[in-house]
Amino acid sequence: MTALPPRHIPVLGREVIEWLSPHSGGVYIDATFGAGGYSRALLAVDGTRVIGIDRDRTAIAGGFDLVEQSDGRLTLVEDRFSHLAEVCAAQGIDVVDGVVMDIGVSSMQIDQAERGFSFRLDGPLDMRMSGTGPTAADVVASASEADLANIIYIFGEERYSRHIARAIVAARRETPIATTRALADIVGKVVRAKPGEIHPATRTFQGLRIFVNAELDELHLALAAAEQVLKPGGHLVVVTFHSLEDRIVKNFLVERSRRGGGSRHLPQVVQQAPRFSVLTKRPVKPGDDEVEINPRARSAKLRAAERTDAPAQPAADLPSWPTLDSVMRRG
Repeated sequence: MTALPPRHIPVLGREVIEWLSPHSGGVYIDATFGAGGYSRALLAVDGTRVIGIDRDRTAIAGGFDLVEQSDGRLTLVEDRFSHLAEVCAAQGIDVVDGVVMDIGVSSMQIDQAERGFSFRLDGPLDMRMSGTGPTAADVVASASEADLANIIYIFGEERYSRHIARAIVAARRETPIATTRALADIVGKVVRAKPGEIHPATRTFQGLRIFVNAELDELHLALAAAEQVLKPGGHLVVVTFHSLEDRIVKNFLVERSRRGGGSRHLPQVVQQAPRFSVLTKRPVKPGDDEVEINPRARSAKLRAAERTDAPAQPAADLPSWPTLDSVMRRG
């Protein structure tokens, strides 16, 4: 093992590495590099090579020290993780031994008030992971009441979405909603907090963040891309933090691990072979000790699968939910 100094302990870090089973000579993709916790653990195995991807320029810059410590075994790429197949091709890599994805916003991003991800810290209503494109404030200022309600309901799973959208539209007629605190205060007047429950603005912020960054579309495309680049026997490990993400991963693995495409009534049609074998029949969850140290880990779920030798299939069509381009055009 090569000793690399600790910096960040990722959620379910031990379990992720166990399911990836890294070995000397193996090539691995850390598709959501973040603070580099998974990459660091992979590099601790002598002879591994890691491609770290993140669309957040701050995360890439923060990993430069690890690149220097890795003796050329870590390559960082600023890009969306849905482009992981193209990233591999650009690095001259045809297949990899493992892919790990940690879906959603990182603690590092949440803790930076200027990024606008959290209502706990007052800052500009931004929420962009890449720092480009429309901000959450732009969406709140321009989207119609119907679009706002759909965004908050679909991506935030907020049952009071219509009431919240109505309140946002009324408030923006008086003054622009430019900060996280301003939006949280508006939501707080509509959704009443109850003892022991999450902050009333939690789901609204989640919905806007997922929408602004097209996070669920990215996940759909990244899973299909992982199927393209994983070699037979390679492992895919995904850590999610809420039901929307976990449902996408679960459904993808169920669909890609079953034999289909033919019919007992049409024997001449060749059935498609499974492209994955699911390794985790039930999602792996963090233990009490980890949750006590890191409360954010409480909702985490890990799913893992092994690639078969069946040919990869194209990505399925994306769901027909609101997109940033369509909403901003209508606005």
